[in-house]
Amino acid sequence: MNSIPVRSVVLSVGAYLPDNIVTNEELSKKVDTTNEWIVQRTGIYERRIAKKNEYTSDLAFNAAKEALKNANLQAKDIDLIILATTTPDFTFPSTAALVQQKLGIHHGAAFDIQAVCSGFVFALATADSYIKNNMAKRVLVIGAETISRIIDWSDRTTCVLFGDGAGAMILEAQKSEEEIGVLCSSLRSDGDEWNKLYVDGGVSRTGTVGHVKMQGREVFKHAVGMISDVVIDVLEQGGYKTEELDWFVPHQANRRIIEAAGKKLNIPLKKTVITVDRHANTSAASVPLALSEAVGDGRIKKGELVMIEAMGGGFTWGASLIRW
Repeated sequence: MNSIPVRSVVLSVGAYLPDNIVTNEELSKKVDTTNEWIVQRTGIYERRIAKKNEYTSDLAFNAAKEALKNANLQAKDIDLIILATTTPDFTFPSTAALVQQKLGIHHGAAFDIQAVCSGFVFALATADSYIKNNMAKRVLVIGAETISRIIDWSDRTTCVLFGDGAGAMILEAQKSEEEIGVLCSSLRSDGDEWNKLYVDGGVSRTGTVGHVKMQGREVFKHAVGMISDVVIDVLEQGGYKTEELDWFVPHQANRRIIEAAGKKLNIPLKKTVITVDRHANTSAASVPLALSEAVGDGRIKKGELVMIEAMGGGFTWGASLIRW
């Protein structure tokens, strides 16, 4: 007799955005750009920027608190924290350990994942693996960034693209014959393309934080194909067709990339969650922020089939299929 499989079921999501809104008009006073130029090329109108005394761990903590509240859980109910970030508070300890401390958790484990904009998808797949291998029962998965700290605010090609924020999800191990929760994932990377999108600083090489450097056209050229690649792979793994998707929740880097990927995959815009216009690119936080918004306003409902995907520096890219 076959045993009932363990599933990674989504209990809740949560989000946090800094109060400070920076519009395109404000940026146009600091660098040679215009609202029209930014909107036409990116679809971004505004972004949130953390205060000087507001750190990645603070954003993550606030998103985690909301996820716990939405799941009717207490911090002690969590036995693993996986936090995706490119902008940690410190070189060490991990930002996940700081969130663990802020939540008052003294058991289980906490660690960071660094896959840049793909970080949340990588973290989710890792959490799913922990659950399905009976190494965790409830996992808090977070994507959090203060990406504004590594932006060159005099570089008009990059400073208009990014924003700060955090999103969280709680997964629980549940035995079920039904296909629910995280169904399957696909993760990829290609280090040959590292210099297309990177930060020109680091502990070992320069001893400095550095700033984001990007070959925009090259990233765009690679992004659509990479996104399509992992989305198709995940659908094939799960035995689903594109038209069976209820929602497509992509990484929020650029509206043109989102629309081009949707067109290539034949996913209509009405099924696509878009927040890039108000959040800009929040790196590892972008997918959970978009999920939180779509769940919060009632778009994503229990039982629906949701595809998430992301692509970031490295290059890294990945997708996960979730039965909500």
